[in-house]
Amino acid sequence: MLQGHGESDLERLLAERGTHLLRTAVLLAGSRPDGEDLLQAALERVLRQGARIHDSPEAYLRRTLYNLATDRWRREGTRRRGLTLLRGGGSAAAPDQTRDVDLRDALIRALRMLPPRQRAAVVLTHWEQLSGTEAAEILGCSESTVKSATSRGLQRMREIAGPWLGDGLELMESES
Repeated sequence: MLQGHGESDLERLLAERGTHLLRTAVLLAGSRPDGEDLLQAALERVLRQGARIHDSPEAYLRRTLYNLATDRWRREGTRRRGLTLLRGGGSAAAPDQTRDVDLRDALIRALRMLPPRQRAAVVLTHWEQLSGTEAAEILGCSESTVKSATSRGLQRMREIAGPWLGDGLELMESES
């Protein structure tokens, strides 16, 4: 069905990278249910395209994930409200894992408040760990645009999350 890449290749891709692709979709969509829907829609497109896919199914799937997420952001017009903070009222004597939960929550909240291009640039470069060139190819822009969007996105995330983190937790230290 897929030129040079059979359905078994797609199944193998999902077996090997499915969890990672789902996490990427969740970050792009902003929630697990929306991420699952996003990945499902992208997989349907990959299957519909079949023989017209000339490069790797994974590259096509990643590009489709970004494009579908961008379409959703445009249609929604407004950002969704953030996740509810998960704060426990337990004792601070035991190792306090709520700090990790709070940090993760702050990251997701801050990520969801970014404009679409900044969000995508941060997800692709920091979560997917793609190079600037690879991210630029997926986003259909220059490498300098990806670097700029990533830098601005990270700075904005620090500004947004600062009040939530309060007691010394650091949010994504500046990278080059």
